[in-house]
Amino acid sequence: MKILHTADWHLGKRLDRFSRLEEQISAMEEIISIADEENVDLILVAGDLFDNFTPGVEAAELFYKTLKRLSQNGKRPVIAISGNHDSPNLINAPDPLARECGIILIGHPKAEILPFGTEHFKIINSKEGFIELELENTDFPVRILHTPYANEVRLKEYFGENKEEEINKVLSETWKELADQFCDTSGVNLLTAHLYMNKRGTEILEEPEGEKPIKIGNADLIFSDSIPDQIQYTALGHLHAFQNIGTPEKPVVYSSSPLCYSFSEAGQTKYVSIIEAEPGQPVSFIKKSLKSGRPLVRKTFTSVEETVQWLTENPYTFIELTLESETFLTADERRMIYQSHNGIVHLIPKVKSKGLTEQESIEINLNQDIEPLFRDYFKSKNGGQEANEELMNLFNEILNA
Repeated sequence: MKILHTADWHLGKRLDRFSRLEEQISAMEEIISIADEENVDLILVAGDLFDNFTPGVEAAELFYKTLKRLSQNGKRPVIAISGNHDSPNLINAPDPLARECGIILIGHPKAEILPFGTEHFKIINSKEGFIELELENTDFPVRILHTPYANEVRLKEYFGENKEEEINKVLSETWKELADQFCDTSGVNLLTAHLYMNKRGTEILEEPEGEKPIKIGNADLIFSDSIPDQIQYTALGHLHAFQNIGTPEKPVVYSSSPLCYSFSEAGQTKYVSIIEAEPGQPVSFIKKSLKSGRPLVRKTFTSVEETVQWLTENPYTFIELTLESETFLTADERRMIYQSHNGIVHLIPKVKSKGLTEQESIEINLNQDIEPLFRDYFKSKNGGQEANEELMNLFNEILNA
């Protein structure tokens, strides 16, 4: 059988003042196309479906339309769990209706999904944190251990007061108990979770810039050796770069977000994971790249002319722009830069220091008139840079207001 694994859609997310909705629509179309072209039998969406607890109407509409099309109106199961950006109750709310379309929405850890069936598949077994599916086109069952994200309150509710010490132990025991009971070699055995997971003894993986952190110190770090031996593939969400922290034989994969959502992700290629699995055998998987969305770029320039030329030649980007110069940008220069490109997210002027000596920096005559006093003060605070005429005009305008 074939499985598509995706995560971290963050529908409704913005980049500063810029909406990403049109890009997200394109990315969802691309994921749907890949699922259809690859003729996958099952789809896993591993959390952070929305970017916040109260998504807007357009984001919610895109989410439901995408899931419905992924499910081919009930022909193939789609299983979506909540992440740390999602409201579990909001994810759970449409579940009865979603089931009619072959969509299984799981908001809370330890959720027990009531058995149901469509014309093309059915849940034949269910327990807290576990479902077993029988698909129309396969002659073996699919078992899925599911663990949506749990916040501090829910972690204590589910895992006890000493969750910092116990969470690895409790998850390991819970998953092992389910795997020992249900996951033999006569079916395909999967785990999907939205957790901060890493391989024991390796370098800590950085969370994305601007992402709501899961890891506080190492308190919420789950080690991949907690995963039961029976699990053939683990579908993770939370980190936005594609990576396998498991082994080639038993992958533990962050599938990546569908778009670059912060400048710490600038230059990353985004993917979905396509898995081929059969009972009792190691899975194989490939990563399929996604092409949608405007590239995020961090650039540094030393002249306005060079800046404008690059911006004009690279219109379909979002850019964090640093401009190093000997003087502060004038209003005309700022206007010229912004008029040359509609995707400037941040413009960071950086004035090169002229290296004042300590003697020069502290000798300011406090008895002089206000205008030369301001000039000296500005110079002392800005590495010897003189206040330009535009700034002095603004200063006098304020002074005489």
